[in-house]
Amino acid sequence: MPDPRARSLEEYLVAAARLGDRAAAERLVRLRGPRLLSHAARLLSNPDEARDVVQEAWLEIFRGLPGLRDERAFPAWSHRIVTRRVAKHIAAAQRRRKAADATAETTEPFAAEEGALSADAEAVRRAIKALPPDHQAAISLFYLDEMSVAEVAIALDTPPGTIKTRLMHARAKLAQALKGSCDE
Repeated sequence: MPDPRARSLEEYLVAAARLGDRAAAERLVRLRGPRLLSHAARLLSNPDEARDVVQEAWLEIFRGLPGLRDERAFPAWSHRIVTRRVAKHIAAAQRRRKAADATAETTEPFAAEEGALSADAEAVRRAIKALPPDHQAAISLFYLDEMSVAEVAIALDTPPGTIKTRLMHARAKLAQALKGSCDE
């Protein structure tokens, strides 16, 4: 059974944060945050991803706080938000994996159609396959499917800035990998 004083403190902090008290909001994060983080970590089995999800959840929590009618409902309400965020995170990861798998499937037929690939083309294909799935998907959609950054962002359900960053890192990794294969 939860400590009634701690529960009362949390209810007070929720009410104060709803009225715009920044210090109360910060204290609420310190008080409830570890529980939300452990909940997300249990669902995701990845502490880094759990931290990201909980950070996003806090933004949604504070945006929705004025609509919360009963401060006593805050614990369950905030956990539900984290659970929904985890579900969205998992769904996005599955979409990224499917996009990466589809990209791998679409590059394979080209190799079969052309018969023997040139050594350079084979080196590029191997280098792309060595990239992380999210980088593979971004590179493939951008260069092979000739999508714009905005279109890739929509396809991967990821912000355009993230797509630009993934493309930058993927290009750097490809250049490094291809430089190494050219030196041999």
